[in-house]
Amino acid sequence: MKHLSPSILASDMLNLGAEIKKIEASGAKYVHIDIMDGCFVPNISFGMPIISAVRSCTDLVLDVHAMIVEPQRYVDEFIKNGADILTFHIEAVTEESAKEAIDKIKSHGKKVGISIKPKTPASAVIPYIKDIDMVLVMTVEPGFGGQKFMGETMEKVSEIREYASKIDKELDIEVDGGINDQTIKIASDAGANIFVLGTAFFKSEKPVLADEILSKTN
Repeated sequence: MKHLSPSILASDMLNLGAEIKKIEASGAKYVHIDIMDGCFVPNISFGMPIISAVRSCTDLVLDVHAMIVEPQRYVDEFIKNGADILTFHIEAVTEESAKEAIDKIKSHGKKVGISIKPKTPASAVIPYIKDIDMVLVMTVEPGFGGQKFMGETMEKVSEIREYASKIDKELDIEVDGGINDQTIKIASDAGANIFVLGTAFFKSEKPVLADEILSKTN
């Protein structure tokens, strides 16, 4: 199933409650929350209080993307504050800590995602696909919004989708970075089914409707 996951990194933080209502009104089912620690990526964004605040005002799926070092240390707090899907970066973990993070997330009954940066090969995440629910393929370098979509990352989306199909695994593939009403079609054709929209959602001159933009993937 295809979904939009509007990223509040591009929202009006002075009116976050109203921005969440905008997501609900669009028909989107997910809210994407980017957590940046200033170490794994060269920027700092949100912490636990924002996840908790968003959780308090919506029943939408909280799609939390942890761009942080040692993500396994914070799993319990992310879940406690409302994360429904928790995605960490393969580049931020060892094989041992990746397993720890996966096991912790699963122990809470939540969905596990692993993300890869544009220069990280699909092979880095392939060994984990059987144990997780989603792969997030970054289509820009993580850390800042408003960047241009990197079309070359679509080869990885296709490779991951092909592998998941080969092992008969139901896997969500999410794409994040430069997704708009044109690039969403490219990503969908490659095999993605969850699309993170930032500026294309919150800075649009007219209200974005999920069904309308998802129809462009057909």
